[in-house]
Amino acid sequence: MQIKLASRLSLLPPYLFAELDRLKREVQQSGVDVISLGIGDPDLPTPPYIVKACQQAAELPPNHRYPDYQGLERFREAACGWYKSRFGVVLDPRTEACALIGSKEGIANFPVAVVDPGDFVLIPDPGYPVFYSGCVFNGGQPYFMALRKENNFLPDLSEIPAEIARRAKLMWLNYPNNPTAATADETFFRRAIKFCLDNNIILAHDMAYSEIVFDGYRAPSVLEFDGARECAIEFHSLSKTYSMTGWRVGFAVGNARLVGALGTVKTNVDSGVFQAVQEAAIAGLTGPEDSLRQYCSIYQQRRDLMVEALRAIGLGCELPRATFYVWASVPRGYTSASFTERLLKETGVVITPGSGFGKSGEGYVRFALTVPNERLREAVERIKALRI
Repeated sequence: MQIKLASRLSLLPPYLFAELDRLKREVQQSGVDVISLGIGDPDLPTPPYIVKACQQAAELPPNHRYPDYQGLERFREAACGWYKSRFGVVLDPRTEACALIGSKEGIANFPVAVVDPGDFVLIPDPGYPVFYSGCVFNGGQPYFMALRKENNFLPDLSEIPAEIARRAKLMWLNYPNNPTAATADETFFRRAIKFCLDNNIILAHDMAYSEIVFDGYRAPSVLEFDGARECAIEFHSLSKTYSMTGWRVGFAVGNARLVGALGTVKTNVDSGVFQAVQEAAIAGLTGPEDSLRQYCSIYQQRRDLMVEALRAIGLGCELPRATFYVWASVPRGYTSASFTERLLKETGVVITPGSGFGKSGEGYVRFALTVPNERLREAVERIKALRI
């Protein structure tokens, strides 16, 4: 039998982090002590009070059954309550909130609900790879919005051709940004909302990193601004905020029709989030913020260490106000991939080539500050010793 796979799979590049893992294994097998700063998976543990809430909920037989597809009402109320206290945004938990099996799942499934074959999807470049895969899996046409240093890694909406804007169905934004660590201000969000309303485009905002912030910075929600409720949906994950990447829980909020459409897709493709995990998420959303503040302080220390080290060897980088990433220029004479390879082979430090996030990421690399402090200090010393 000759097995023929779906042609849509050929539209995807090799998944970035799977390829990084392969290269890392090769180097490890040669005996090198590898320090991975490649994947954004926090090393800091989930706060104990969240773990305890899950343990207690897991013992209750009602939580062993299929969960509600939209999420526990208590979970949706907690998510909306968090939005009100954090952003001043009032949401209806019955119609404007939906539980997700992590925001990645929601981001991948959302185009199923809104993108028809031939529709253009406006995608940041560089950007989270799932924005692209969700587009092409559903027959959409990607239009890449370049994020450039000279524009503070914000898309220049005036560059989008009128014909593309007319045919576009969906725009993805992501601030604080992965991979560039850039942030967006009120002026940009208002401009993006107006652009989407003027062109009848759905605005989808991935704000997974909104709580990993430094130096007094406060990341806004797109839903804070006039007009957003007419066109926008926002995705938030507990993964980074509470170091819960493995728990797979998040939520989408915003325009009721968009949230409802995503919920309709989910009723047909998954069975919801384990209710004990939702109870843990409720504990996080309604509990104390001491752990979050402590973790942000740790990430800030790591940020300062890494930025100092990179600048010491001549790599240009900004001091990010959010995320646990540092986005740095590669040295003259290197590509993103060739510099990543040299760093791995000569220092045993794994980083991510910017080109893996899109064409406009060429010339940059991303450092994830997600190893214990002592390992990060060791990585920094190895990088400082590198002769470029």
